[in-house]
Amino acid sequence: MSPAAAPPVGARVRRARQARGMSLRALAREIGVSASLVSQIETGKSQPSVSTLYAITTALGISIESLFDGGDDGRDDIAADAQVAAAATASAVPGTVLHALAAFAADPGRRIGPLVTPGERETLELDSGVVWERLGHVPGVDVDFLQVTYRPGGSSSSSGGLMRHAGTEYGCLTSGELVLTLGFDEYTLGPGDAVCFESTTPHRYRNDGAEPAVGVWFVFSQSVQWHGPTVQ
Repeated sequence: MSPAAAPPVGARVRRARQARGMSLRALAREIGVSASLVSQIETGKSQPSVSTLYAITTALGISIESLFDGGDDGRDDIAADAQVAAAATASAVPGTVLHALAAFAADPGRRIGPLVTPGERETLELDSGVVWERLGHVPGVDVDFLQVTYRPGGSSSSSGGLMRHAGTEYGCLTSGELVLTLGFDEYTLGPGDAVCFESTTPHRYRNDGAEPAVGVWFVFSQSVQWHGPTVQ
């Protein structure tokens, strides 16, 4: 699929923070990073890591999708925010989770299916050795339906940190071996093993083996009130 340009993520983060009456320093303390980093994210001078992005959306009580939704909500101040941030916000770097999320959210009203053959799948490769293949999409339903491949040495976090986001995820490994770190516990998944958990629990997947680990994943995002997230 063609690369998607990153929307003004930083401007939308700033807008959500201000709408909640939260200071920049308060948000930084909440997610455990410096105020300088939050400022750089909001002005588009720095892209957040996936774990930081999930932490921000959790702290602000918003969905990941709301940061990438291409629709017009009709508010002039958000449009102004987007214009201010546009010059500083470059296209999402191919191979990153931000690029994947932006691409998958670029046209939320588009139906994918009802039949999707292997050759028709939208495929995105992340820089942490993970491949997402979109298996279908029904407009209005906040579910990511994916075949996920972890190459040998691949991990859902390139930095090695744990992630958390709103929603619930369900997965079934079909081949290979995958290690899931979930909170303080660690599980080794083999073919046929399935997992399900609230995605607000810190977690990470990694493939320590010599063969690709492949599975089918559903990630359900509770909207709003959603906090009220996702991420590989």
